Amino acid sequence: MIKQVAPVISRVVANDMCVGCGACVAVCSTDSLKMQWNEDGFLVPMLAGECGHDGSCIKVCPFNPEPSDDVRTETEIAAQFLTDAPYIDKNIGRYFSTYVGYAEEYRKTSSSGGLATYIAANLLKSGVVDHVLAVLPGANDGDHYSYQIASSPDDLLSASRTRYFPVTADSVLKSLAELKGNVAFVGVACFVKAVRLAQARDPEINAKVRFVIGIICGGLKSAFFTNYLAGLSGTTEVNIRKPQYRIKDEARPASDYSFGHVDARTGADKTIRMRLVGDMWGTGLFKANACDFCDDVTTELADISVGDAWLPPYVADGRGTSVIVTRSAEAERLISNGIATCELSVEKLPFDRFKQSQQGSFNHRQYGLPVRIAWEKRSGHEVSPKRFDGRVHPEFRFVLRLRRWVRKKSFSAWRETRNSKEFDRRMASSLWLLRVATRMNQRLRGLRKRLGG
Repeated sequence: MIKQVAPVISRVVANDMCVGCGACVAVCSTDSLKMQWNEDGFLVPMLAGECGHDGSCIKVCPFNPEPSDDVRTETEIAAQFLTDAPYIDKNIGRYFSTYVGYAEEYRKTSSSGGLATYIAANLLKSGVVDHVLAVLPGANDGDHYSYQIASSPDDLLSASRTRYFPVTADSVLKSLAELKGNVAFVGVACFVKAVRLAQARDPEINAKVRFVIGIICGGLKSAFFTNYLAGLSGTTEVNIRKPQYRIKDEARPASDYSFGHVDARTGADKTIRMRLVGDMWGTGLFKANACDFCDDVTTELADISVGDAWLPPYVADGRGTSVIVTRSAEAERLISNGIATCELSVEKLPFDRFKQSQQGSFNHRQYGLPVRIAWEKRSGHEVSPKRFDGRVHPEFRFVLRLRRWVRKKSFSAWRETRNSKEFDRRMASSLWLLRVATRMNQRLRGLRKRLGG
């Protein structure tokens, strides 16, 4: 029976900084932690036995407020694992090259260009790794998705789409000790950081994790996000099956995708175009609080980072295109070989163009970070060490405050309504105010650029 939040890791959970990666559960020396759903629709560690109080759990936490100096931030961690990268940029970390393109074999079944699936499959085929730890459809309907072990390229096909549903990696990370052979890990920035911290702490895990694939992430979503989208089509949360978050339409731009699911009552497939739903990302609706305190926009600690090419002309192609950052010699070799064998339709992307594809995230998560840290500390909360500081203009500060308010309100509004239409009604005025403030900020920012300020 779950009794309470674990005493040591509660420094993170109580401050609403947990991302549910499950690394703390995997390394707990007394097996006293278990991941459970909280009231906001996220998975968090709870105490299910006698705590040994050795502190191992918090040492692998990506939001540990007091890490040791050798793993203080992504900068120090990257210096241990990506030593051969020739370039360093303050916004994206260590890297070899930036690319754009797709893998034709996996493009149709992937959210964007199929590069993550291509890399994982090639690592298996070449014998570099024996297994890939990735998010696949869950065994139970209510779970939707979970981290599992894929040991063949065929196993990866069901892992090749984006999942905006909470998952935890506790079970696969715990199984590493018994798993024979080497592994690759696929995850977003915070999960990747947890794996790197586990590697830094444990030589056996370090030797076993041979490659890390990073998925560039716009923020983790609560289970409420899935319930809300399905509710717009009349499906209650207990009847949602097989949710899909990035259904492509090749006749439309890549950004004009749909959410879909199966209604268990009728067996009918239901879809909703996300453009008609509205902005679910810039507003922060149903987003984990910790994401506002993550300054790793491009999964800096992975061997290779892949994301959507939100750039012209690529965004006009509904089949999907990926941006790529290689950060290790092995990753650079895999991309170069793929180009040479024509398995990849990939070309070099000028570095500045790559950064343009993530500019919105740099603005919010890096340049706006000092303001949020100040607010959090003023409330008496602990924040893990970060690398960005500086002045934030008043109009942007106002936008950040509104995003913080809208994010919090989305959780309370859903808990109270559990109804998508009523939720929209309650959020309408807040979202309108945020849109107005955002447009004002964009215009003033453009004016400053023209004036050279």
